[in-house]
Amino acid sequence: MITDTDPDIRKFIKKNKTAIIPVGATEQHGAHLPVSTDADIITEIAGRLAKNRRYLLLPTITYGVSYEHAPLLNLSITPGTLRRTIRDLCHSLAANGINTVFVLNGHHGNQKALDSAFTGRGMPRVFVLSYWHYMKKDLGHAGFAETSIMLAISRHVKMNRAKRGLDTNNLTKTEIQKLEKLAQKSFLRATKNGIWGNPTNATKGDGQAILSEIVSNLAKRCQTCLTGRDP
Repeated sequence: MITDTDPDIRKFIKKNKTAIIPVGATEQHGAHLPVSTDADIITEIAGRLAKNRRYLLLPTITYGVSYEHAPLLNLSITPGTLRRTIRDLCHSLAANGINTVFVLNGHHGNQKALDSAFTGRGMPRVFVLSYWHYMKKDLGHAGFAETSIMLAISRHVKMNRAKRGLDTNNLTKTEIQKLEKLAQKSFLRATKNGIWGNPTNATKGDGQAILSEIVSNLAKRCQTCLTGRDP
């Protein structure tokens, strides 16, 4: 949508007062998925949602808070930088006639930065929505769900390199919580190979189904945010 011209966008905003800011990350996703995975997935979800609901779609912020993936590759920005960027964009959108903004989050590490209340003078209504809350399967990291989604939307998946990662199926809730806490500090120490889950049985068909589920559930949630009523 932002590839349109100034007159086209201003005309669109006169009738459509809602915008989407997709936020991803650039970080390791095992040896089989590109480092752009989080940004790729949230871009796809945001694009489908914006098209279906007539929302103004902004370009994806492709960098996030990914320090926990060191020493593996991560191109990170600080939580404060991410928070200020979102806040500045929301101010700018409001100045251009937008009254509601959906910040679609595609990376776990961004959550603390995005949990801050984006309120104040000159701000539109802001709702932060992390896409994995709108799917039944556990997201993991470079595991079954992410790999399946990437098979559905990308040509850059190398399934011949896919390996099993951390398997939590036989662990207690307490054990999983300890690993999650460790992963927030060092994802590699928690998982040993940077993968949480099993990507080896991922399929394009599963990815398409998961995407449809996410977009459908997100559309309902956005409608509720806008109207205060369940669709």
